[in-house]
Amino acid sequence: MLASLFAVLAPVFIVAGIGFIWARRGNAYPTDFIASLVMSIGTPCLVLSTLHRTRLDPQAFTSMALACVLCMLAMAALGYAVSRAFGQHWRVLMPAFMFPNTGNMGLPVALYAFGDQGLALAVAFFLTLSSFQFTLGIAISGGAASLRSLLKNPIVISLALALPMIFFDVKLPLWLANTVDLVGGMVIPLMLLTLGVSLASIRLQHVGSGMLIGALRIVLGAAVGWGIGAMLDLDTLPRAVLVMQSAMPVAVFNYLLAVRAKRSPEQVANVVMCSTLLSFVWLPLVLAGWM
Repeated sequence: MLASLFAVLAPVFIVAGIGFIWARRGNAYPTDFIASLVMSIGTPCLVLSTLHRTRLDPQAFTSMALACVLCMLAMAALGYAVSRAFGQHWRVLMPAFMFPNTGNMGLPVALYAFGDQGLALAVAFFLTLSSFQFTLGIAISGGAASLRSLLKNPIVISLALALPMIFFDVKLPLWLANTVDLVGGMVIPLMLLTLGVSLASIRLQHVGSGMLIGALRIVLGAAVGWGIGAMLDLDTLPRAVLVMQSAMPVAVFNYLLAVRAKRSPEQVANVVMCSTLLSFVWLPLVLAGWM
């Protein structure tokens, strides 16, 4: 069991650690360029590549999308309650509870823990959550979300391209399948490297409260995922992916939104860093129950 867990999590932590050490040593890393490349080109290719290799049943996609929305709503309510308990404005902590790191961490862990089928389910969760994160998340944080920016968002475009493959069994021509496999293969390593680099730029303050709020986010996320999975009577694999994705730490994107909106970015940075550190201990416990 321990060897299996180590094989799943070691690549994730090692590659993110390389990015962290690289940045802390003062080496250049073109974060904006890499993030734009991954978001605009890599992620759509990864989505198409995953769905081409592993056919995702329309009912499985719909169930995972519904479960994602229900988890997000439940975590929004819990985020609001935690905000009140800690005397924070609800716009600061609610997005952190609603939008975990289902991309940079969730997709690699799903791949190594559950294989291509698990990755396909994790992609369904990621696409659904991201569609709300780049609209509702921006609005909650105090920014302006427009329909035009939504339609131009690469994640939404990925979802639009994925739906015919899921619901109408549209197949990619071989040349295109090989191309998206090649380009999509760069996404997970670059995501992990960028996660490490991003964490290296965050400085911890008020560690105690950050650790407590971060722990609440990942523990409550796992509990909500388990409860929603039981309520929807999901099969073992979808339920495992749902719990794992729901238990992810706070996404770095929440910190970027807080900086742009000037809403306690230091507090959000603490929760991002602390929840990520805690996930190194928590994720093995979550995965141990499903492996």
